[in-house]
Amino acid sequence: MQYFSLNKNAPRVSFEQAVVLGLAPDRGLYFPESITPLPHSFFQNIENLTQEEIAFEAIKQFVGDEIPEAELKRIIAETLCFDFPCVTVEKDVFSLELFHGPTMAFKDVGARFMSRCLGYFNRNDDKKVTVLVATSGDTGGAVASGFLEVKGVEVIILYPSGKVSEIQERQLTTLGKNIKALEVDGVFDDCQDMVKQAFLDHTLNHKNLTSANSINIARWLPQMFYIFFAYQQLKKYDKPIILSCPSGNFGNICAGIMAKRLGLPIAHFVASTNANDTVPRFLEAGNYEPKPSIATISNAMDVGNPSNFIRIQELYHYDLSEFEKDFSSYSFTDAETEIAIKDIYNRTQYIAEPHGAVGYLGLKKEMAKQPKSIGVFLETAHPIKFLDVVEPLLGLKLPIPTQIENVLGKEKVSTKIKTYEDLKAFLQ
Repeated sequence: MQYFSLNKNAPRVSFEQAVVLGLAPDRGLYFPESITPLPHSFFQNIENLTQEEIAFEAIKQFVGDEIPEAELKRIIAETLCFDFPCVTVEKDVFSLELFHGPTMAFKDVGARFMSRCLGYFNRNDDKKVTVLVATSGDTGGAVASGFLEVKGVEVIILYPSGKVSEIQERQLTTLGKNIKALEVDGVFDDCQDMVKQAFLDHTLNHKNLTSANSINIARWLPQMFYIFFAYQQLKKYDKPIILSCPSGNFGNICAGIMAKRLGLPIAHFVASTNANDTVPRFLEAGNYEPKPSIATISNAMDVGNPSNFIRIQELYHYDLSEFEKDFSSYSFTDAETEIAIKDIYNRTQYIAEPHGAVGYLGLKKEMAKQPKSIGVFLETAHPIKFLDVVEPLLGLKLPIPTQIENVLGKEKVSTKIKTYEDLKAFLQ
């Protein structure tokens, strides 16, 4: 499999090269040159397959022969070491819980898959790779955990000061060893811009930089796995499925659309956003106009210029009319999100965190237009990560899971930076 840059001004590369480079030399995101749908029999028989078998069939064409089959299956098995249950919230509405992994966030899947791919590619190489990643919340912790003590890999995580939850900050600043945290005086978009600038800085070529954000294909493509798992669990209802993703950098929903290109029968996608409404405005007006990100209680979605949206446009051949047939996007305020958290709990006893609540709101809005469907929203992180929001709203005390308890007593270690020059000095 070859990958091309969506800016169309860089050489095509292999899977390994795309993973190691992260971003193309022309600043474009890599995209597979072909997408071959899976056979119809695969979906007919999907309920009889294991999750590892499903994941292998979904990803193998994108890896090709660059990782041997047995090794790829080992990587998948180590990636999928936890459950992905679809939980009934109310009639015809399900929550796909993606928070049962080591850092209790959906990004555990992509981070674990990518780290093991890099580990395989570096198996006989003494040259160190530097993984540079920006986080608006959960990416940092998942990458820190997934890459901890991986041979030949140094991880540097940029996060916006004061704009991630305390637990999220602990997860990315307390592990030490090959994990380093940079606390940026700014917002997530500033962190992401610094990362992209570093990739294009030829004076840093000696650092062998790559990214573990969802701009990296090895972080993004495995997010298809749990979309397949959701369908496997909901197929028995024999109704059209609407999938709602709380959306920040748009990696999850983009992976869902990729899954549909492989033949997965998802009827409609909803990109549910907070006040950072670049994509809902695009669908209304037809103009893509990013704006600076706004801080909200669903902080992992505080992205003003979502990187993966260009991949979605490529998947729809940049045709807005085709795009709108099976894609909607809605924006919700913090006040609406808080009301939803309380309403869901009061009616069903289900505890949603802010991102999941935004996903729920978008799902309900679309299901009102398609009443004969069933819907699933992604619960992308455990409510404990947002206890400062959830506990006061619901008037309860959340028990601390073991994964979180392990980092609370550790000392935070971070370096504060303000500008790209600060980052460059740190890297050199």
